[in-house]
Amino acid sequence: MIPLSVWVVVSIQVVLGFLDVVVHHEMVARLPWRADAGRELRLHGARNLAYAAIFLVLAWVVPLGWASLLLVGLLAIEMAITFVDWFVEDSSRRLPWSERALHGLLAINFGALLALLVPVIWTWLHASTSIQLVHRGVWSWLASAASVGLIAMATRDFTAARRAGAFQARPLHLETKRRLRWLVTGATGFVGRRLTEALTSSGHDVTVLTRDVARAGALRPPFRVVSDLAEIRPDERIDVIVHLAGEPVAGGLWTRSRRRRIANSRPEMARRLIDLVDRLKVKPGVWIGASAVGWYGDCGEKVLDERADGRDCFTHRSCEAAEAASMLAECRGLRVVVLRIGLVLGREGGLLAQLLAPFDLGFGGRLGSGRQWMSWIERDDLVRLIVHAAANESIRGPLNAVAPYPVTNQEFTQALARTLGRPAWLAIPRFVLVAAMGDMARELMLASQRAVPARAVEHGFNFRWPKIEAALDKALS
Repeated sequence: MIPLSVWVVVSIQVVLGFLDVVVHHEMVARLPWRADAGRELRLHGARNLAYAAIFLVLAWVVPLGWASLLLVGLLAIEMAITFVDWFVEDSSRRLPWSERALHGLLAINFGALLALLVPVIWTWLHASTSIQLVHRGVWSWLASAASVGLIAMATRDFTAARRAGAFQARPLHLETKRRLRWLVTGATGFVGRRLTEALTSSGHDVTVLTRDVARAGALRPPFRVVSDLAEIRPDERIDVIVHLAGEPVAGGLWTRSRRRRIANSRPEMARRLIDLVDRLKVKPGVWIGASAVGWYGDCGEKVLDERADGRDCFTHRSCEAAEAASMLAECRGLRVVVLRIGLVLGREGGLLAQLLAPFDLGFGGRLGSGRQWMSWIERDDLVRLIVHAAANESIRGPLNAVAPYPVTNQEFTQALARTLGRPAWLAIPRFVLVAAMGDMARELMLASQRAVPARAVEHGFNFRWPKIEAALDKALS
């Protein structure tokens, strides 16, 4: 007889493990889509199979005598895999405090399970060796359901591990006429990381400004890291400043404090960069600052080039403040370009990375009516456009950093579903999104911005991935 307390502890372990997988592995770390996660995914798959076997034994079998060592062996295998997984996780990625706390709870609960099972297994061990099939009522069926889920998760882990082995970090070669000295803020972010590595691999000198020196260590050298602009001497030469740093607009709910951080982060850093420009004996030639297509607000079906007016909303005001701060560099004699960036597509971050887990699991769908326009750009095209703007002296002022062919949310949803080979039959009603996220939903998910790269095309920029299908294929290949 297995006591009720064992089933309670097993149930807690199932719930905690499910939370860990969904929240940390799928949503936060996005392990199935990381090129370096193959080993960790294989360990997770093996552990899920071990748990499935343990639950099935507890549900339907009484292993007596030496046969009880079967369960002992399964428990030992699970512990060994978990210990190895802890070391692999710590060496391959930075775990958030919530994941470490949840791992601690899982370890404590598993210890409680072992303590409860010891007297049961001890009783089985002293019986005559045999294997008896039993039915433990509802617990047999619940444990079997958990085992089926664990086997499905293990299958996904092993499939994702094989896929991760096929992912390749393709180098991006930039066609530039001369070697320049660049200062990049936000270089450890999704776009800045790719820009920095492309510049250094193409022979440019790059200085990275970051508060998190440890994160900068993940970038491919050579480059220089500074944590404070005071580390840059007045006699140093900088040709191009690229200001990408800022609070992510989609990084969390728009609380009052987050609104302040979003509105102030880019202008405050811009003012510090202006102070640096004032200190330098030789002024940089170009300043490229990040803004967003949110500058235009919700404009429905209207086609938006750089001459279009914006509509008042929070994203417009925050982008306007960032652009105005960047334009102050023009008074110092710099040529200023402000990039109104659309949704940046890439497997490693941005909007696409957040959508991969639900779409890959078959829970993808349109937002609201799906008729709102989405202006987007493939990440490598954005990096190339930044370099193009730095080199082309006739480009100044606002520049729409978007692909030539915007799509509606419905078209984007269907294109991503086709690329992943999954259905996308869900639809999240507008009122649900607004009730849950308020203005964030209205301005980021439901607002329509049909922006086009009029000035980029006018100045000879050639998009390598102008259409959504090709861009998604490239990002997920």
